[in-house]
Amino acid sequence: MTETKTRVAILFGGRSAEHDVSRASAANIVRSLDAGRYAVTLIGITTGGRWVLADAANDGTGAALTVPADGPQIVLLPAGRGRALIIGDGPLRELAFDVVFPVLHGPNGEDGTVQGALELADVAYVGGRVMGSAAAMDKDVAKRLLRDAGLPIVPFVTMTAASAVSYEAAVAAMGSPELFVKPANLGSSVGISKARNADEFDAACHLALRFDGKILIERCISPVREIECAVLEHADGKVAASELGEIVPADSHGFYSYEAKYTDAKGASLHVPAQVEPALAARIRKMATEVFGVLCCESLARVDFFVRGEEVYVNEVNTLPGFTNISMYPKMWEATGLPQPALMDRLIAHALARHARLRELASQR
Repeated sequence: MTETKTRVAILFGGRSAEHDVSRASAANIVRSLDAGRYAVTLIGITTGGRWVLADAANDGTGAALTVPADGPQIVLLPAGRGRALIIGDGPLRELAFDVVFPVLHGPNGEDGTVQGALELADVAYVGGRVMGSAAAMDKDVAKRLLRDAGLPIVPFVTMTAASAVSYEAAVAAMGSPELFVKPANLGSSVGISKARNADEFDAACHLALRFDGKILIERCISPVREIECAVLEHADGKVAASELGEIVPADSHGFYSYEAKYTDAKGASLHVPAQVEPALAARIRKMATEVFGVLCCESLARVDFFVRGEEVYVNEVNTLPGFTNISMYPKMWEATGLPQPALMDRLIAHALARHARLRELASQR
């Protein structure tokens, strides 16, 4: 008797400055899925927001998946339980899958919007639900929640174009002339700059406001180690934290910028596991699971920290972290004894189990 494969829809691309990172993450995920267990369908989201069937445009050999701009459009059916229609390619055809794996980074993908669409479609999906995705994506909201929960964060102020903050006011509030300016709702270090004077500050704010209507101004903590921890929720609801990883940016970049991550092969060195004293490492792992709970995360998240001596600060949380060949989330789990194919199995099993639980709860109302 032939075992039925689980039908997995990989959702990638998206309307975000992290579109290309998503395509690279998705390619790595597809390669790590066991072809004997899963039947994969590729659904690309164009930069304009169209969902298109992308199977024909990808042969599985590229470093990044392609989103065909003219591919047949996909329409997800509300309450369809994994059913979708393919339109614009001859007669209407139906597509069906058991679980969706969103490989989307940034706005319109990692912020609860796609998660809401998948909830309405009544289909299992990997990753956090609407609340956790939205709360973690907005760095301003996340930091306020973490601060209220008594977790340590770097001092910050929030700014919009309508409520501008001067460099002098920011320095006074932060207690430091060195500041980081970043979009509130973006990842992969897109739009982040370091400012040491008024001219650099104005340029940094201008850049960040190109990507988001709300930006954060944070105190620069220096010298600092950038330590990360991967968190994984199992199908039974238990939450585990991985071995730690450390990112050491090259001196030429100064911090872990987008270029250091993705365009400069020598932009940073990655150390997994990180060389952290055992008691401190245990404290960071415990804090990572606390952050996961405070922000209502589910399934998976990468929690990033700044560490200076014995001081630990929560930097940010990524609910759909990168899965490229250099990404830390899968590397940290591999160092913990969970290789990426097994990690994919855990994530998909969690999505299916959660969806079954939610449907059972809904039937009891």
